[in-house]
Formats: sequence, C-alpha cells, structure tokens
Amino acid sequence: MECMATSRPPHESSIFLDVRGEGRSLRVTWHHEGPGAEGPGAEGPGDKGSGDGGPDGGGLVVLSLWRENVCAGSFRLRAAEVPDLVAMLKRGLAATYDDLRSDTVQVGPVPRLEASSDRLGDTA
Repeated sequence: MECMATSRPPHESSIFLDVRGEGRSLRVTWHHEGPGAEGPGAEGPGDKGSGDGGPDGGGLVVLSLWRENVCAGSFRLRAAEVPDLVAMLKRGLAATYDDLRSDTVQVGPVPRLEASSDRLGDTA
C-alpha cells in the first residue's frame, strides 16, 4: 500500500476527517516526481510500479484511508486524471447546493421596527 513514508517528502498533503468519527480520515497527497523516481519506501507492501505516476512522469495524487494511525488502503491517481475527479466533485457540490436552495423556506420581508422611547427604556 502507498501508506508508508516516501524517501522524498510530498509537495502538498491534506487530511479530511470522516463524518462518522472513530479516527477515520482521508489523506490526499500530491507526489511530484520525475520518471524512475523510486527510492526506498516509495512503495508500500504489495504495490507495483515505478513510483512516478506513469510514463510521462507527471506525478500523482495518493488518496489513502486511515483509521487512527493505521492505513487501511490507498489509491493512486495520475495527475492527468485529477481534473476529471475535480469536475465530478464540482458537479456533485453544485447539485447539493441546488437541493439545499430548493429546500429553503422563503420568508417575506422582515418588518422594520420603529425606534420609540418606550422600547428603549427611556422614561423621560
């Protein structure tokens, strides 16, 4: 699995917590590596490949699922495929917001309160 430390630190990484809790998280890590950039620890147990994201050497994104400090699995996505993933996430987000907007109760204008000395506590 791609959960082990690499010999060269990744360029950028983010952690997203699972809404179910229990120490679950998703780690997203960019690996900007050139062709043949293997090195010790670049692959986890059972991983095959050059560690470079493909023949173009354009890098890759590793999505790994964690429970506490234990990696449960990983997925390698070539950098060239990231725009398709982002586009799908944007479509889903837009649809979610559209659903939320349609479920929102429309409220008319709020009546304006007139200032009065009785409401402000003035007795003079």
